[in-house]
Amino acid sequence: MKAIIVRSYGGPEALALEDVARPRPAKGEVLIKVRAVTVNRTRDLNVCAGQAGGPDALPLVPGQDPAGEIVDVGEGVGSSRIGQRVIVSSRLTCGECNACKAGRGSDCPKSRHIGIHRWGGYAEFVAVPEGQAVPIAASLSFPEAAVAMRHFPMAYQQLRGKLDIQPGEWLLVMGASGGLGSACVQVAKLMGAKVIAGAGGDERVAVAMALGADHGINYRSEDLTKRVREITGGRGVDAICENISDPTTFPAAFASLATMGRLVTAGAHGGGTVPVNMKQLYQSRQRILGSAGHDPIDIVKAMEGAGSGRLKAKVDLVMPLDKLLEAFQLIHDRKVAGKIVIDPHL
Repeated sequence: MKAIIVRSYGGPEALALEDVARPRPAKGEVLIKVRAVTVNRTRDLNVCAGQAGGPDALPLVPGQDPAGEIVDVGEGVGSSRIGQRVIVSSRLTCGECNACKAGRGSDCPKSRHIGIHRWGGYAEFVAVPEGQAVPIAASLSFPEAAVAMRHFPMAYQQLRGKLDIQPGEWLLVMGASGGLGSACVQVAKLMGAKVIAGAGGDERVAVAMALGADHGINYRSEDLTKRVREITGGRGVDAICENISDPTTFPAAFASLATMGRLVTAGAHGGGTVPVNMKQLYQSRQRILGSAGHDPIDIVKAMEGAGSGRLKAKVDLVMPLDKLLEAFQLIHDRKVAGKIVIDPHL
C-alpha cells in the first residue's frame, strides 16, 4: 500500500510517500480502508520532528482521525464488523489508572495516540484496536466524520467535562472560526449557552456568527474586554474557551471573565506563554483549567450530533496522499476556511 512514512525525525522533508507492506490486523484489531484523515499541520509537523512520539515509534505513519470501512478483522473480533463504516478514536488510554477507572480517560497520564505512537491514517490501510473503531451514521461522509472526530469530542470535553456550562450562561469562544473554536460555538449553542464569538478578522467573525453565535467581536480591531462587558451588561462572561494562548489576546480575554468565572484551554498555537493577572484570579475566585483529549461520552455525543445534522463539520478540501505538503502550505498561508482532509484512495 501507499503511505506517508517517517523513518527519521526532522522537518517536512522527513515525510516520504512510499510503498510499504499492507498491515494485518492482530488479535483484537480491525483493518480499515482509509477514506479520510484530517490534516493538522502544527501537530503533524511536531510529530514529524519527534516532539511527541519518541524514537521507539519509528518507522511511523502519522495521521490522526482516519475514517473508512472495515475490510478485515483479527482473532477475537466478530466478522459482522466487516463492511462497517467507522471513524477511529486516536487516543489510547491505559484503562488502569484512577482517571480511566473513573471514566475520565481524557485525564489518563499514560495515554498514547494512533498516528504518534503507532501507525496512523496517512496510508491506504490502517490496523487499530477494535474498540477504537466507532460506527458512523450513514448520513455522514467519511471526510465529515473525520473532521467531526477531530474537534467535536474535544469541544464537548471542554464545555461538559471541564466548564460544566449551563443553559443561559455567557460563553466567550476565542478563535471562534477555527476548527476547535467553531466546534465550541456549535456545541455551546446546543447546550443552551449564550455565545460571544471572538475572532481575528471580520470575515472570521462572520463565519462564527453563521454557526449560531449570538454576538461577534473582531479582537484585532475592537476592544475585546470593553465589548464583552457591554454585551453582558457589565458583569463579564461566565466561561471562556481560550485555545490560542497568544500573549497579545489572552489578557483581554481573561479580563472579560466574571466573578467565579472559569477559563479552559487546550492549545498553544499563539505561543503558549501568557501573562496572567493573579490579583484578578484570586480576588474574583476564578479558575483556569487545562483540557486534553475526551471521554467516551464525548465521542457518543459528538457523533450523534454530527450524524443528526445538528453539528456541522466544515470540510474545505479533500486532497490525495501525495499532496500532503501542499495541504500544509495552504494551511500555513491561511488559504482555507475549514479543514483539509486527505483521501489516500484518490
